[in-house]
Amino acid sequence: MEHLHVDLHGLVQEVATKRIHNLAVSPVIGYPLAKKAMDRMEDLLVHPPTHRMPNLLLVGNTNNGKTVIAHRFLQQHQAYSLPDEDFVRVPVVMIQAPPMPDEKRFYNGILERLASPYKINDKIDRKQYQVLQLLSTVQARMLIIDEIHHVLAGNLTKQRGFLNVIKYLSNELQIPIVAIGTKDAFRAIHTDPQLANRFEPHLLPRWRDGEDYRRLLSSFEYKLPLKKPSFLESDELSLKILAMSEGAIGEISALLRLAAIQAIRNGQECITSRLLDKLDWLAPSQRKAQGNKLV
Repeated sequence: MEHLHVDLHGLVQEVATKRIHNLAVSPVIGYPLAKKAMDRMEDLLVHPPTHRMPNLLLVGNTNNGKTVIAHRFLQQHQAYSLPDEDFVRVPVVMIQAPPMPDEKRFYNGILERLASPYKINDKIDRKQYQVLQLLSTVQARMLIIDEIHHVLAGNLTKQRGFLNVIKYLSNELQIPIVAIGTKDAFRAIHTDPQLANRFEPHLLPRWRDGEDYRRLLSSFEYKLPLKKPSFLESDELSLKILAMSEGAIGEISALLRLAAIQAIRNGQECITSRLLDKLDWLAPSQRKAQGNKLV
């Protein structure tokens, strides 16, 4: 009987470990603002080519779901090829803006994303030509640029030069551009008045208590692999989670994932206010303050 007990205990531990491992992947949660952003991106994707293509500026605080939305959209429009064609179609190309507004590094990023060989020492006009030809060949219909606020890391001349590159690509290829960044992205885009007029802003503000927020928590709870209900949408838990996460959806996800892991490990199988209090957790502003003390 002892060996049966040991085997059963080992099996329970194995199942618990697997459940915890599955929590390492953040659950995909849909919510109204995210759906609205993706619907707008869908509209842009099918927009007929014009000399003045409309663009989108997706703005939100750090860890508030901007990049997740973009990656989900990218997954819905993956590269594909047709039987009678010898090339791959890439409807949506997503890259990250270089840390500095550097035209050459920007072109390199596009070429690398599309797995196209290039020479590092090629002149900018050569890289520009290669990028234009490649995006045309793969029939790209949208370019997504994440971390667009990096533009502000350069001087005014470099900022304007980089924004001119974005405007040039949009004009030449006649495809929409989706720029993603923090609130500083507004300043980055508005450096060029002509470009600013083309970018429709879409805001992803921090979460506040309300019906949509409570529904969001219910969606998270449905995805968590816990055996008992936690009632996250209750006043006590919802307000505590909002305070601990400071309204950022990425923080909410990380907090609930950490809490769920603890609930599995201690056999409680649900998230409670007391469990949240015992977590090794600092709110984003507390982490920032702690980091400032170390500088």
